[in-house]
Amino acid sequence: MTTDEQEIRNVVTQWMEASKAGDIGAVLSLMTDDVVFLQPGQPPMMGKAAFAEKAKPQQGPLGERLQIDGKSEIQEVQVSGEWAFMWTKLSVTATPPGGAPPIKRAGHTLTVLRKENGRWLLARDANLLVKVD
Repeated sequence: MTTDEQEIRNVVTQWMEASKAGDIGAVLSLMTDDVVFLQPGQPPMMGKAAFAEKAKPQQGPLGERLQIDGKSEIQEVQVSGEWAFMWTKLSVTATPPGGAPPIKRAGHTLTVLRKENGRWLLARDANLLVKVD
């Protein structure tokens, strides 16, 4: 495994840990400013600011926050210069604040990363997760 591949795998680990901890700042630090997220049936979410805005309402009236847990299994990583791509098998459980039932999604992602200032950052992500029971 190359150093670049290991660094990319570390980005995934950091993303999953930060998501579970509810650390939106840490998640934002792992993406480019011009990041684009693609999800089925939704318009593209473009830019780090849009991601941050969407993450804001995930807190309940008593300060409780959305709980996220998941598992990411990297299937492939390919690196070419300052660009890389990977695809993963991902499962996520999101438990909303206030006692609402958990929402479970699973599927695959295709992610493009770009190296900026020596760090691999998520630049584009096609998230193909669907709701599961």
